[in-house]
Amino acid sequence: MLLLRGARVWAPEDLGTTTVLVGGGRVLALGVPAEPPPGWGVDVVDLDGCTLIPGLVDLHVHLTGGGGEGGPETRVPPLVPASLARSGVTTAVGLLGTDCTTRTIGELLACAHAVRAMGLSAWIHTGGYEVPPPTLTGSVRGDIVHVPTIVAVGEVAISDHRSSQPTYDELLRVAADAHVAGMMSRKAGLVHLHLGDGRRGLELLRRAAAETELPRRVFHPTHVNRNPRLWEEALAWSDDGGWIDVSAFPPPYDDGTVDPTAAVLRYLTEGRDPARITLSSDAGGCLPTFDRDGKLLHMEVGDAEGLLGVVRGLLAAGVPPERALAPVTTNPAALYRFEGKGRIAAGADADLVVLGEDLSVSRVLAHGRWVL
Repeated sequence: MLLLRGARVWAPEDLGTTTVLVGGGRVLALGVPAEPPPGWGVDVVDLDGCTLIPGLVDLHVHLTGGGGEGGPETRVPPLVPASLARSGVTTAVGLLGTDCTTRTIGELLACAHAVRAMGLSAWIHTGGYEVPPPTLTGSVRGDIVHVPTIVAVGEVAISDHRSSQPTYDELLRVAADAHVAGMMSRKAGLVHLHLGDGRRGLELLRRAAAETELPRRVFHPTHVNRNPRLWEEALAWSDDGGWIDVSAFPPPYDDGTVDPTAAVLRYLTEGRDPARITLSSDAGGCLPTFDRDGKLLHMEVGDAEGLLGVVRGLLAAGVPPERALAPVTTNPAALYRFEGKGRIAAGADADLVVLGEDLSVSRVLAHGRWVL
């Protein structure tokens, strides 16, 4: 057992300075005496001057690496699991992107197992950019129901020149299979949707919400801060009850990208439901810029460090910890039905991140064991 004492605890609610007792991979209690009784066998860790937060939940990680749109030499190498821990991420959901040809669901599953071997938590999406989605068992429904590590479908690309240009009916079939599979398996059962710069934006989602019985939560659009027009559409989607996922794109934002900190700040300060927004990193993914003909001009690579960068920006703007941390803790854990994740509470998984005085990552516990 570990007794963490002296830290200010954001659970994500600000609980002030208190103690956290950890054992058996879980949080056992908060507020216990700072001096354990003799014979308990408790290791005491003093965290004076530090802040303790839940481990971050990153819903969009390219564990196999992304890229490849400019030829084989532009393929991003597989993500190093330790880079997640260094960024405060203790739960990651992997996915495939543009390349579902040389990269496979089997490879993605193996990468998730590598993350788990380090002590972190990892799940994956089946599918990728294209429709019909590539799968492991032969169907989306079979993957989600039969493979414990597969929880949803994604990232299915729409409104992007790199997509397979799915029709409305094709997208509905994928969403319906994901939804029913999620019901059968108690998993997220949603479609995580890559949004490009295309003029159609969220058109297919609005139509699905108006014409079908599928709940809005089944459609989870990401990269919605890619440009101002799409961001306005995303806010309207949220106003009507939908979930949205902001990408923690790195600066500069001179290409029209909406600053993720400014995007989340606007969302929260305009009175929208604070539980329906998530923030993901696109870690390991390619962040490309194309010309009018779809030729790759240059590319960057996503990094999970952007998540805490946005959180720090929100805190500096006066957002309270429970609101600033929710998009990377409680909200993604709730949407993806990850019980025990995203919160510091008795019975929750002991996924904890120690932040130094400058709110940078100092130490990381995953399932009650130090991984950093």
